[in-house]
Amino acid sequence: MKDTQKSAKSTTATDKTFEGFTDEERVAMKERVQEQKAAARRGPRADKADGESAVLAKIAEMPGPDRAMGEQLHAVIKASAPALSPRLWYGMPAYAKDGKVVCFFQSAQKFNTRYATFGFSDEANLDEGAMWPTAFALTELTAADEARIGALVKKAVS
Repeated sequence: MKDTQKSAKSTTATDKTFEGFTDEERVAMKERVQEQKAAARRGPRADKADGESAVLAKIAEMPGPDRAMGEQLHAVIKASAPALSPRLWYGMPAYAKDGKVVCFFQSAQKFNTRYATFGFSDEANLDEGAMWPTAFALTELTAADEARIGALVKKAVS
């Protein structure tokens, strides 16, 4: 008689399949790699103008409503915190202090969502108690929204 071994059964659920990253997530990761390579090529000669032109070009590629919000946000952020350096981060317009991203704008089309997002990283000084918002959904920007964002950006870099 032959000894036959039964194959070991997986302990994971067989009805769950990992589909991996979405196409949009893969694109964002590839954009991040390109950003890092470009930054390494530029090295220490990189300046604010390089980042700003890349951010403005990315905003210009966005569809109408997101493009308008991106332009408004760019102006508000530059006016509120001129020390922040515009740069791309995972293919999104972002603003950094000392090389670390403080805030960013994600268009609705980036990950096929129903609204754009303005968010803050953990580098932002927005801590308030045990809980505080780190991202805001945007469908349009009013003057009051711009004032609130300006105040948050100022606080974030303080």
